Amino acid sequence: MTEEMKRDRFDLSGRTALVIGGTSGIGRAIALGLAEAGADVVASSRRAAEVAAVAGEIRARGRRTLEACSDVLDRGSLEKLHSATIAEFGKVDVLVNAAGTTKRVPTLECSEEDWSRILETNLTGTFRACQIVAPGMVRNGWGRIINIASLATFLAFHEVAAYGASKAGLGALTKSLAVELAKHGVCVNAIAPGFFPTALNEKLLNETPRGCEVLIRTPMGRFGHLEELVGTAVFLASESASFTTGQVIAVDGGYLASGVNQ
Repeated sequence: MTEEMKRDRFDLSGRTALVIGGTSGIGRAIALGLAEAGADVVASSRRAAEVAAVAGEIRARGRRTLEACSDVLDRGSLEKLHSATIAEFGKVDVLVNAAGTTKRVPTLECSEEDWSRILETNLTGTFRACQIVAPGMVRNGWGRIINIASLATFLAFHEVAAYGASKAGLGALTKSLAVELAKHGVCVNAIAPGFFPTALNEKLLNETPRGCEVLIRTPMGRFGHLEELVGTAVFLASESASFTTGQVIAVDGGYLASGVNQ
Protein backbone atom coordinates (compact mmCIF):
# COMPACT_ATOMS: atom_id res chain seq x y z
CA MET A 1 0.00 0.00 0.00
CA THR A 2 1.40 3.39 -1.01
CA GLU A 3 1.83 6.28 1.39
CA GLU A 4 -0.95 8.10 -0.46
CA MET A 5 -3.32 5.18 0.15
CA LYS A 6 -2.40 4.96 3.85
CA ARG A 7 -3.53 8.52 4.60
CA ASP A 8 -7.09 9.34 5.64
CA ARG A 9 -8.89 9.05 2.35
CA PHE A 10 -10.70 12.38 2.79
CA ASP A 11 -7.93 14.28 4.57
CA LEU A 12 -6.62 17.19 2.48
CA SER A 13 -3.81 18.14 4.87
CA GLY A 14 -0.70 19.06 2.94
CA ARG A 15 -2.66 19.80 -0.22
CA THR A 16 -2.83 23.19 -1.89
CA ALA A 17 -6.08 24.15 -3.61
CA LEU A 18 -6.59 27.01 -6.04
CA VAL A 19 -10.23 28.07 -6.39
CA ILE A 20 -10.82 30.46 -9.27
CA GLY A 21 -14.09 32.29 -8.76
CA GLY A 22 -13.71 31.34 -5.11
CA THR A 23 -14.95 34.43 -3.30
CA SER A 24 -18.72 34.19 -3.71
CA GLY A 25 -21.49 31.67 -4.11
CA ILE A 26 -20.54 28.11 -4.97
CA GLY A 27 -16.82 28.88 -5.27
CA ARG A 28 -16.63 30.42 -1.81
CA ALA A 29 -18.50 27.50 -0.23
CA ILE A 30 -16.12 25.02 -1.83
CA ALA A 31 -13.02 27.04 -0.93
CA LEU A 32 -14.02 27.11 2.73
CA GLY A 33 -15.00 23.45 2.65
CA LEU A 34 -11.61 22.44 1.28
CA ALA A 35 -9.95 24.49 4.01
CA GLU A 36 -12.03 22.74 6.67
CA ALA A 37 -10.89 19.41 5.20
CA GLY A 38 -7.26 20.42 5.78
CA ALA A 39 -6.10 22.07 2.55
CA ASP A 40 -4.32 25.38 2.20
CA VAL A 41 -6.57 27.35 -0.14
CA VAL A 42 -6.11 30.29 -2.48
CA ALA A 43 -9.53 31.75 -3.36
CA SER A 44 -9.25 34.21 -6.22
CA SER A 45 -11.58 36.48 -8.17
CA ARG A 46 -11.58 39.96 -9.70
CA ARG A 47 -12.55 41.88 -6.54
CA ALA A 48 -9.79 42.60 -4.03
CA ALA A 49 -12.17 43.21 -1.12
CA GLU A 50 -13.84 39.82 -1.61
CA VAL A 51 -10.47 38.10 -1.99
CA ALA A 52 -9.31 39.61 1.30
CA ALA A 53 -12.54 38.67 3.09
CA VAL A 54 -12.41 35.01 2.07
CA ALA A 55 -8.68 34.85 2.83
CA GLY A 56 -9.55 35.94 6.37
CA GLU A 57 -12.13 33.15 6.62
CA ILE A 58 -9.57 30.60 5.41
CA ARG A 59 -7.00 31.78 7.95
CA ALA A 60 -9.65 31.61 10.67
CA ARG A 61 -9.86 27.90 9.89
CA GLY A 62 -6.14 27.53 10.56
CA ARG A 63 -5.05 27.24 6.94
CA ARG A 64 -2.56 29.17 4.86
CA THR A 65 -3.71 31.28 1.95
CA LEU A 66 -2.68 34.02 -0.45
CA GLU A 67 -4.52 37.16 -1.48
CA ALA A 68 -4.37 37.42 -5.26
CA CYS A 69 -6.92 38.72 -7.74
CA SER A 70 -7.50 37.25 -11.18
CA ASP A 71 -9.82 37.49 -14.16
CA VAL A 72 -10.55 34.44 -16.29
CA LEU A 73 -10.88 36.74 -19.31
CA ASP A 74 -7.22 37.72 -18.88
CA ARG A 75 -4.75 34.89 -19.38
CA GLY A 76 -1.92 36.98 -17.98
CA SER A 77 -3.75 37.43 -14.68
CA LEU A 78 -4.22 33.67 -14.38
CA GLU A 79 -0.54 33.11 -15.10
CA LYS A 80 0.38 35.61 -12.37
CA LEU A 81 -2.01 33.92 -9.95
CA HIS A 82 -0.49 30.53 -10.67
CA SER A 83 3.07 31.82 -10.34
CA ALA A 84 2.27 33.50 -7.02
CA THR A 85 0.68 30.31 -5.69
CA ILE A 86 3.67 28.21 -6.75
CA ALA A 87 6.06 30.72 -5.18
CA GLU A 88 4.17 30.57 -1.87
CA PHE A 89 3.22 26.88 -1.68
CA GLY A 90 5.44 25.11 -4.21
CA LYS A 91 2.57 23.34 -5.99
CA VAL A 92 -1.11 23.29 -6.84
CA ASP A 93 -2.73 19.95 -6.06
CA VAL A 94 -6.36 20.90 -6.60
CA LEU A 95 -7.82 23.34 -9.13
CA VAL A 96 -11.48 24.36 -8.86
CA ASN A 97 -12.92 26.36 -11.75
CA ALA A 98 -15.95 28.17 -10.37
CA ALA A 99 -16.02 31.51 -12.20
CA GLY A 100 -19.20 31.97 -14.18
CA THR A 101 -21.79 34.33 -15.55
CA THR A 102 -25.18 34.20 -17.25
CA LYS A 103 -27.88 36.38 -18.74
CA ARG A 104 -31.51 35.55 -19.45
CA VAL A 105 -32.54 36.65 -22.93
CA PRO A 106 -34.49 35.02 -25.79
CA THR A 107 -31.96 33.18 -27.93
CA LEU A 108 -32.93 34.95 -31.16
CA GLU A 109 -32.39 38.29 -29.41
CA CYS A 110 -29.08 37.44 -27.74
CA SER A 111 -26.33 39.76 -28.94
CA GLU A 112 -23.08 38.31 -30.16
CA GLU A 113 -21.34 40.33 -27.45
CA ASP A 114 -23.36 38.65 -24.68
CA TRP A 115 -22.97 35.23 -26.31
CA SER A 116 -19.20 35.63 -26.57
CA ARG A 117 -18.83 37.04 -23.05
CA ILE A 118 -20.69 34.13 -21.46
CA LEU A 119 -18.79 31.45 -23.40
CA GLU A 120 -15.49 33.26 -22.84
CA THR A 121 -16.08 33.37 -19.08
CA ASN A 122 -17.64 29.98 -18.43
CA LEU A 123 -15.87 27.77 -20.96
CA THR A 124 -12.76 29.46 -22.34
CA GLY A 125 -11.83 30.77 -18.88
CA THR A 126 -11.82 27.22 -17.55
CA PHE A 127 -9.81 26.06 -20.56
CA ARG A 128 -7.22 28.77 -19.84
CA ALA A 129 -6.92 27.87 -16.18
CA CYS A 130 -6.50 24.18 -16.96
CA GLN A 131 -3.81 24.89 -19.54
CA ILE A 132 -1.89 27.00 -17.03
CA VAL A 133 -2.24 24.82 -13.91
CA ALA A 134 -2.45 21.23 -15.16
CA PRO A 135 1.13 20.93 -16.51
CA GLY A 136 2.47 21.27 -12.96
CA MET A 137 0.12 18.50 -11.82
CA VAL A 138 1.38 16.31 -14.64
CA ARG A 139 4.99 16.91 -13.57
CA ASN A 140 4.10 16.04 -9.98
CA GLY A 141 2.18 12.93 -11.00
CA TRP A 142 -0.88 13.90 -8.93
CA GLY A 143 -3.69 16.36 -9.32
CA ARG A 144 -7.39 17.03 -9.09
CA ILE A 145 -9.33 19.39 -11.37
CA ILE A 146 -12.93 20.13 -10.42
CA ASN A 147 -15.01 22.14 -12.87
CA ILE A 148 -18.37 23.61 -11.98
CA ALA A 149 -20.85 22.44 -14.57
CA SER A 150 -24.65 22.79 -14.37
CA LEU A 151 -27.87 20.95 -14.97
CA ALA A 152 -27.72 22.98 -18.19
CA THR A 153 -24.85 20.65 -19.15
CA PHE A 154 -27.60 18.07 -19.70
CA LEU A 155 -30.86 20.00 -20.15
CA ALA A 156 -32.11 23.13 -21.88
CA PHE A 157 -33.44 25.97 -19.74
CA HIS A 158 -35.64 28.68 -21.16
CA GLU A 159 -33.83 31.75 -22.54
CA VAL A 160 -30.30 30.95 -21.32
CA ALA A 161 -28.89 29.30 -24.46
CA ALA A 162 -25.43 30.86 -24.18
CA TYR A 163 -25.09 29.64 -20.60
CA GLY A 164 -26.31 26.17 -21.61
CA ALA A 165 -23.90 26.00 -24.52
CA SER A 166 -21.01 27.03 -22.26
CA LYS A 167 -21.88 24.42 -19.65
CA ALA A 168 -22.45 21.65 -22.20
CA GLY A 169 -19.02 22.51 -23.60
CA LEU A 170 -17.59 22.40 -20.08
CA GLY A 171 -18.84 18.83 -19.71
CA ALA A 172 -17.09 17.87 -22.95
CA LEU A 173 -13.90 19.67 -21.90
CA THR A 174 -13.95 17.85 -18.57
CA LYS A 175 -14.16 14.46 -20.28
CA SER A 176 -11.48 15.28 -22.84
CA LEU A 177 -9.02 16.44 -20.19
CA ALA A 178 -9.82 13.41 -18.04
CA VAL A 179 -8.89 11.07 -20.89
CA GLU A 180 -5.70 12.94 -21.73
CA LEU A 181 -4.43 13.37 -18.17
CA ALA A 182 -5.46 10.04 -16.63
CA LYS A 183 -2.08 8.38 -17.25
CA HIS A 184 -0.40 11.23 -15.37
CA GLY A 185 -2.30 10.76 -12.11
CA VAL A 186 -4.55 13.77 -12.68
CA CYS A 187 -8.28 13.24 -12.21
CA VAL A 188 -10.63 15.68 -13.92
CA ASN A 189 -14.28 15.82 -12.91
CA ALA A 190 -17.13 18.29 -12.68
CA ILE A 191 -19.93 19.03 -10.26
CA ALA A 192 -23.32 19.88 -11.75
CA PRO A 193 -25.21 21.74 -9.03
CA GLY A 194 -28.98 21.75 -9.02
CA PHE A 195 -30.66 24.97 -8.01
CA PHE A 196 -28.77 26.80 -5.29
CA PRO A 197 -29.81 30.43 -4.85
CA THR A 198 -26.77 32.68 -5.29
CA ALA A 199 -26.18 36.23 -6.44
CA LEU A 200 -25.94 34.85 -9.98
CA ASN A 201 -29.39 33.28 -10.16
CA GLU A 202 -31.53 34.28 -7.17
CA LYS A 203 -33.57 36.77 -9.21
CA LEU A 204 -34.46 33.93 -11.59
CA LEU A 205 -35.55 31.64 -8.75
CA ASN A 206 -37.10 33.46 -5.84
CA GLU A 207 -40.83 34.05 -6.01
CA THR A 208 -41.05 33.60 -9.78
CA PRO A 209 -42.95 31.09 -11.94
CA ARG A 210 -39.54 29.74 -12.97
CA GLY A 211 -38.60 29.07 -9.34
CA CYS A 212 -41.96 27.43 -8.67
CA GLU A 213 -41.45 25.11 -11.64
CA VAL A 214 -38.00 24.18 -10.35
CA LEU A 215 -39.43 23.22 -6.97
CA ILE A 216 -42.15 21.11 -8.59
CA ARG A 217 -39.54 19.24 -10.64
CA THR A 218 -37.15 18.73 -7.72
CA PRO A 219 -38.22 15.62 -5.75
CA MET A 220 -36.80 17.03 -2.51
CA GLY A 221 -39.11 20.01 -2.95
CA ARG A 222 -36.57 22.69 -2.10
CA PHE A 223 -33.53 24.56 -3.36
CA GLY A 224 -30.09 23.38 -2.29
CA HIS A 225 -27.91 24.88 0.42
CA LEU A 226 -24.39 25.74 -0.67
CA GLU A 227 -22.81 23.64 2.07
CA GLU A 228 -24.45 20.60 0.47
CA LEU A 229 -21.95 20.86 -2.39
CA VAL A 230 -18.92 20.66 -0.13
CA GLY A 231 -18.87 16.91 0.46
CA THR A 232 -18.76 16.17 -3.26
CA ALA A 233 -15.96 18.68 -3.75
CA VAL A 234 -13.92 17.24 -0.87
CA PHE A 235 -14.38 13.74 -2.27
CA LEU A 236 -13.26 14.78 -5.76
CA ALA A 237 -10.25 16.62 -4.29
CA SER A 238 -9.19 13.70 -2.13
CA GLU A 239 -7.35 10.42 -2.47
CA SER A 240 -10.75 8.71 -2.36
CA ALA A 241 -11.35 9.90 -5.94
CA SER A 242 -8.20 8.17 -7.26
CA PHE A 243 -10.24 6.03 -9.71
CA THR A 244 -12.91 8.64 -10.49
CA THR A 245 -12.31 10.74 -13.58
CA GLY A 246 -14.30 12.13 -16.49
CA GLN A 247 -17.49 12.34 -14.45
CA VAL A 248 -20.06 15.10 -14.17
CA ILE A 249 -21.67 14.52 -10.78
CA ALA A 250 -25.08 16.08 -10.23
CA VAL A 251 -25.93 17.39 -6.76
CA ASP A 252 -29.50 18.32 -7.54
CA GLY A 253 -32.06 16.96 -5.10
CA GLY A 254 -33.14 14.42 -7.70
CA TYR A 255 -33.90 16.90 -10.49
CA LEU A 256 -32.28 14.92 -13.32
CA ALA A 257 -34.01 11.74 -12.17
CA SER A 258 -37.39 13.42 -12.09
CA GLY A 259 -40.31 12.79 -14.40
CA VAL A 260 -43.82 13.45 -13.09
CA ASN A 261 -43.81 14.58 -9.48
CA GLN A 262 -47.54 14.98 -8.80
